[in-house]
Amino acid sequence: MKNPSILVVSTLSALTLTVQAASAQTAATSPPTTRNSQTAPDNTKSNKEDPSNTNQTADQQPNNSTDLDIAKRVRRSVMDDKTLSTYGHNVKIVAASGTVTLNGVVRNDDEKAAIAAKAASVVGKDHVVNDLKVAASK
Repeated sequence: MKNPSILVVSTLSALTLTVQAASAQTAATSPPTTRNSQTAPDNTKSNKEDPSNTNQTADQQPNNSTDLDIAKRVRRSVMDDKTLSTYGHNVKIVAASGTVTLNGVVRNDDEKAAIAAKAASVVGKDHVVNDLKVAASK
């Protein structure tokens, strides 16, 4: 006959391994939890419904150094402005042949004007196509 204490230890060890394996499997299949129940801003629906979003897209931007530099300078100016909303920071900026096209959704008219002014300071106001839309207030 086996020693009862060895039998108890081996049973507990097997039980512990089973619980750890089940816990690891549950953690791997469970969606991650977040501390904040607030949803992230998402204007995907607005972009899909907006027919002007097909006017100038990033894949149509030439890869010449002048247009790339223009887009980079406008984007940097927009990102450096911490007063803009997340929507404002995420507008599409496409430079083609020296003309900047702005597209997307912003929070208000002031934000729309501020982003257009930033683009105009880089290329001049006659070379900015402002297709920005103001999000509907909730």
